Amino acid sequence: MKVLYLVNQYPKISHTFIRREIQALEKLGVDVVRVTSTNNPDELVDQDDIYELSKTRLLVKGQASALLKALIFVALKRPVPFLKALKLSFRMAVKANFRFIHHLAYLAEACLLLKISQEEKVDHIHAHFGTNPAAIATLTRILGGPTYSFTVHGPEDFDHPAELSMADKIHHASFVVAITSFCKSQLFRWCDFQHWKKIEIVHCGVDDKMLKYPHPDISSFTIEQSSRPFRFINIGRLSEQKGQMLLLEAMCLVHQQGVAAELEIIGDGPFRPQLEAYIEQQGIEEIVKLVGAKSGQDVREALDQADVMVLPSFAEGLPVVIMEALARKKPVISSLIAGIPELVTDQCGWLVPAGDASAIAKAMIKATATDLNKLHRMGENGYLAVSQQHDIDVEASKLKSFFEQYEGRLQ
Repeated sequence: MKVLYLVNQYPKISHTFIRREIQALEKLGVDVVRVTSTNNPDELVDQDDIYELSKTRLLVKGQASALLKALIFVALKRPVPFLKALKLSFRMAVKANFRFIHHLAYLAEACLLLKISQEEKVDHIHAHFGTNPAAIATLTRILGGPTYSFTVHGPEDFDHPAELSMADKIHHASFVVAITSFCKSQLFRWCDFQHWKKIEIVHCGVDDKMLKYPHPDISSFTIEQSSRPFRFINIGRLSEQKGQMLLLEAMCLVHQQGVAAELEIIGDGPFRPQLEAYIEQQGIEEIVKLVGAKSGQDVREALDQADVMVLPSFAEGLPVVIMEALARKKPVISSLIAGIPELVTDQCGWLVPAGDASAIAKAMIKATATDLNKLHRMGENGYLAVSQQHDIDVEASKLKSFFEQYEGRLQ
């Protein structure tokens, strides 16, 4: 069967889990057409993402003429479905604080996506994220396009579900994917009970290179660890919701206690200037390093050199970087929010209240004082948990079975 994958930006550093899902589906024989609203080639650092760029069709960027032509064509050739889609667009726009221009643009994108679906003989559309990709997939279906589904991750999907018309998107979808039980429960809040049976759990998968690439020899690592500061690592987009500023506060508290520890932060984003200013103000340049975005291989190597991952987020779904840390047998300190407790337990890490720098610092100090053998056991437990729950081949197989259940060609 042929499935069209729709993502707002693809490929993207933070969307590698989508790339893995697509590639795993292709291994299972699914023909995947990649479509994205936009992309930013200059930000890509991973060769796998750069390769994906050449296989991905653009829906918006540089497509103004094609969008206008598609909109006019569908309006003239399919007036009744077009009016139904226009009506739904209008209703969505009203819910989204009267953002009519945005939703008219989504309708134009849906018209062009319909054309692409016909050209490619697509059986089903799958969108990632319950925001604009799901809106476009919904409108494409109303216009007479293929059946569709979408994956909801959070937290953005849960911040304003009424404004996102989540109920409408679920209503028209063949099925909806939630990445955790917590995510599924949130979707239950925003759709009718009769649609609860549509919501299925498919976990994000971990890269095989993270799970199966040889891990560092524990004996030599232990000898080296005894002669250096304890290494914490944080990976993620530099933004308010990821809690890196709180992590810096916690690092100051750890330093004040005389604990020999250092922190490496991998990632980039709009919050970098504030983080850099705070590091300079506190005089912690020697123990905290902002190293920018890194390729998948560089991230794996950085994890292998670290002792513990710290992710003090304020809002999440279930971060892929936690799965990757556990895949490299590293214990995790993270916030007690959303789907994180479904993977991180006291067997493989420490959960702390969100927004509490003191609690983060206490957990970090506790980690540094933990017996090395216990740290290694926690790493092994985390590896076992992520191997069982986030095997990309297993999860892709689940997703394929749902596609096959709801396969529907253009009408």
